[in-house]
Amino acid sequence: MGKTKTKDSRQPFLIWQCQIRQIAMREDDGRPSPGMCPRVLDESGAELSPALTVLLVPKAPEESTAFFRFQVMKSADPRETYEKALRHLQADYFQEPKSFSDRLLAILPADAPLADALVSGKRCVLDFAQRRYAFRLSCKVKALDVGDADREAAIWHNRVFNPALPDTVQVLAFKPDWKTAEIKN
Repeated sequence: MGKTKTKDSRQPFLIWQCQIRQIAMREDDGRPSPGMCPRVLDESGAELSPALTVLLVPKAPEESTAFFRFQVMKSADPRETYEKALRHLQADYFQEPKSFSDRLLAILPADAPLADALVSGKRCVLDFAQRRYAFRLSCKVKALDVGDADREAAIWHNRVFNPALPDTVQVLAFKPDWKTAEIKN
C-alpha cells in the first residue's frame, strides 16, 4: 500500500466519505461503515479508541438540521422518523461533496473519558480505513458550545437513529490539518 502526502487531500477525502456514506445509507440502512468510524490516536500514536463514529455536516447545516428536527418532532413513532430520514439520506444528500464542511463531528456522552482526553489534548489523529482507501488526519479538537449550528446539526441527525439522545451530550469538532494528511491506497 502506497502512502502519500498531498497538498490538498481535502477533496479526495470528502468525495470518498460521501461515497461510503451513500452506500451505507442505501445498502446498510444507515449503519456506519468502518470508513465512518476512524481509530483515534494521540499525537504520539497511542490508541485512544479503536473506533469513533464521525459525521459529515453541510457547510450550511441549517436546512438539514431543520429537516431532521422536523422529522424527529413530528412523529412519536421512531420507526417512521428513521424511515423518512433514511429516504432523505439515500436520495441525493451525499451527491455533492463540495457542499460538506471538512470539519468532522462526533457525539459522546457528557461524562465520556475519551471526550475529556480529546478536549484537554486539543489534538489527535483520526485514522480512517475502508477497502483499499485509508486517510490519516492530524486534527485540532474542540468541544462545541450549545447553540453552535454544527452541534445542533449533529444532535438532530443522530436523534433520527437514537431518539433518546439527551441534550447533555458532548459534540466534538475535528478540524484536519490537510497539509500533513496522509492518503494510503
